Amino acid sequence: MFIKRSFLGLLLLACVLTAYPQGKKGKGYQYTIDLTNVVNDKLYVELLPPPTSQNEITFYLPKMVPGTYSIEDYGRFVSDFTAADKKGNKLVTEKLNDNAWKIKGAKKLAKISYWVEDSYDTQLPGPDIFQPAGTNIEDGKNFVLNTSGFFGYLDGVKDTPFQFSVIRPEAFYGSSGLIPLQTGKPVSTVRKEAGTADKAKRVDTFQATNYDELIDSPLMYAKPDTAVIKVSNTEVLIGSYSPNNRVTAKQIAASIREVLMAQKEFLGGKLPVNKYAFIFYFTDQPVTSYGALEHSYSSFYYMPEQTIEEMNQQLRDFAAHEFFHIVTPLTIHSEEIGHFDFNDPKMSQHLWMYEGVTEYFAGSVQVRYGLITPEEYLDVVREKMVTADQFANDVPFTDISRFTLDKYHDQYGNVYMKGALIGLCLDLKLRKLSGGKSGLPDLLMELSKKYGKEKSFRDDVLFDEITAMTYPEIGEFFAKHVKGTAPLPLAEVLGTAGVLYKDEIQVEDYSMGLSQNNIGITQVNGKPMLEISTTANMNEMGVALGFQNGDVLQKINGETLPDLGPELGAFLQHQRDALPTLKTMAFTVLRKDASGAQQPVELSAPMRKVKVSQKHLLAFDPDATPEQIALRNAWLKK
Repeated sequence: MFIKRSFLGLLLLACVLTAYPQGKKGKGYQYTIDLTNVVNDKLYVELLPPPTSQNEITFYLPKMVPGTYSIEDYGRFVSDFTAADKKGNKLVTEKLNDNAWKIKGAKKLAKISYWVEDSYDTQLPGPDIFQPAGTNIEDGKNFVLNTSGFFGYLDGVKDTPFQFSVIRPEAFYGSSGLIPLQTGKPVSTVRKEAGTADKAKRVDTFQATNYDELIDSPLMYAKPDTAVIKVSNTEVLIGSYSPNNRVTAKQIAASIREVLMAQKEFLGGKLPVNKYAFIFYFTDQPVTSYGALEHSYSSFYYMPEQTIEEMNQQLRDFAAHEFFHIVTPLTIHSEEIGHFDFNDPKMSQHLWMYEGVTEYFAGSVQVRYGLITPEEYLDVVREKMVTADQFANDVPFTDISRFTLDKYHDQYGNVYMKGALIGLCLDLKLRKLSGGKSGLPDLLMELSKKYGKEKSFRDDVLFDEITAMTYPEIGEFFAKHVKGTAPLPLAEVLGTAGVLYKDEIQVEDYSMGLSQNNIGITQVNGKPMLEISTTANMNEMGVALGFQNGDVLQKINGETLPDLGPELGAFLQHQRDALPTLKTMAFTVLRKDASGAQQPVELSAPMRKVKVSQKHLLAFDPDATPEQIALRNAWLKK
């Protein structure tokens, strides 16, 4: 996607932009981005920066942003970076790394401009960006503006206002948690060229108090598909983009309304924000991952495009998790989060709270307010236990948090599994110690009052503070099971609420011959497909079928596997449900021959029951004592 500089030079002369004249000259940053001028899948960004007294200064785009816990290197998407004085004369610049440019003669700096490519379909080298933190440029269709991908800052100048204007097609709407300064103004308010015919274009202008708030505020522009839910004191916006119109914002709103109302009650009847936005981007392309990213006043969702019926529960689960982030880290966060360093990030040791407790609450609120049954909730808990077994259990959870960017990056997924189980244990222990009077939600509310959005806690003292606010036994739990490596006391804790727990049993059952540990993802002709990543620990059925490392799954019992995404899960469940009716289990796999070419190979074996392991079995004890039942009710009922 390289554009010759000579062409860009002419183009820049043709589309000089100035920011909307809001406020006095020299106050803060004034950005403009033009969605109506897409060139080679790039957008033009212009900045009128605040003045500086330095001869040299560095301009940054973020290396990473809060909530992703991975490196993004947004600056690598920037090209034709230019700095100029007020007469338009170029200043000398030097690119220091992917995310930093040194500007010389910075006292004269009046304007910075550059072009930005999007991350969704990039061919540029570098780390893959989790799509909810990424950027999308689809001319005339959709623009995902995660602000970290478009807007930067001058070194040492982050705590000053940022104002940005978005030039858009008249028919487009911008979904965001930000409350705009103004919307729908004629484009002449930002363009100075005489005679410019821009009747079909409009300008929206937004303001953030500082760079942290700017990066905390994603936007999505497309033709309007929105709905609004009033949740207590909060206006909740649903903004959706579905390329084939398979789902609408109104359907999403109807799906998640009950969850939001339950969360309102769970949080005491009032929410700490006046406006909140759920922003949904649905893709019709095969996916290897999808999910959501939280922000203080919004959350962004990247999901496969399905009907509302196909993803109802998943939408509820996602929305419940992300919406709870208005508690943590919005109102409870460490200094590492409250004063985030976008280009030299320091990680907190408390992912057990930021993500783990949030995930625990996302399930807890649904069972407490009758959106799922207690039995269904035990299935949710068991699934987290089973999945947590796939991660390391001999590393302190605090270390996984602190070093999640490097040596424990592959363990990050466990924050949603073991992290949630830590939350469960804490909730039940607090309820047991208080005689059912208070639990983990009450503790989080007390922490919110103690700190709040503007006050950060010290990362190394939180455990001591919580212990002082609660009981010595809670401090012992943290020391042994969060800062230490002792396994979580699941049987003991669940037993206090009359839940029977068995770590593992052996049974005879039908099997497809594969477990999640045997499966990986590979690319075949540019398309992601399932492969046998290892044949280790396959059961008797898998051995009888004759799988080999590197086999790519093409068909099961004559039916072609769908593309990676939610349809695949439903397909595999259909195959599992049919196992008792089969006489033969059959797979078609692609296997490399002697020349390295992939050839279809048929595998089959007679269907029979084999020994399989079932782990983490949970059931309510029919002989639970009155004390256990009382604690269970305090835990699972409102």
